Amino acid sequence: MDLQIKGKKALMAGGSAGMGRATAERLAEAGAELFISARREERLVQAADEMSQKYGVTVTPIVADSSKEDGRQALFEACPDPDILAITIKPPNPNGDFLKLTPEQWRESIETALIGPIEIMRNYIPGMKTRGWGRIVNIATFSAKNPMIWRLMSGPARSALINYTAGVSREVAQYGITINNLLPGMFATEGASEIMGTYAEAFGLEPKPEVVREHFLANNKIPAGFVAQADDLAPMAALLCSPLSRFIVGQNIVIDGGQHYSLF
Repeated sequence: MDLQIKGKKALMAGGSAGMGRATAERLAEAGAELFISARREERLVQAADEMSQKYGVTVTPIVADSSKEDGRQALFEACPDPDILAITIKPPNPNGDFLKLTPEQWRESIETALIGPIEIMRNYIPGMKTRGWGRIVNIATFSAKNPMIWRLMSGPARSALINYTAGVSREVAQYGITINNLLPGMFATEGASEIMGTYAEAFGLEPKPEVVREHFLANNKIPAGFVAQADDLAPMAALLCSPLSRFIVGQNIVIDGGQHYSLF
């Protein structure tokens, strides 16, 4: 399928690994001029080089933490006028006893998962309005709709984010801009692997992969029968970044193998 984005300028915030990297790959494959950001410089530069060589497009790495004001400023300076904006963040660590969560932990969650994406969108929307076209996709989490006691640092801030985008998307749609959210469930990504040790600690488990896996699968029933890979999400993300999605506005698309039981 031709996504009709060849030559479009695309920024993937959080694009060096996981679902962000997989989405960036699809955008590069479709011929977009790509900018990707991440905090880890070595992995970021390697990802940019690999995609550029594989797809024959320009891929510019931006070392930046988009949850911080100076990191966002680095994005704005390196890529001032993207046509396409996609945002993802590193998943927060699982929490243990919810009564022990501190105001500082909540503030960090809100800065990362709510204020960061909002400020990036707020910066780029005026330019998209002027040009009469834009695509914005947030890769969030199905915990925004499916509360999970061990993921309190992940869900609530993203629930606020999808509330924000529900309102803003309907305001900017008249200018040819669409904003939509993807809500992934359980994916086997680098970020997810990095928090498994904290998962074991949160549930008082022996920190062995087989123990963690058994507990995880027993407490997270996935009707599809498997934990997803990053590229199980990337095609939908790329579609939402294209002109083909012009009538999809303010939606929250759950990609979770059927784990979240809801009609809407």
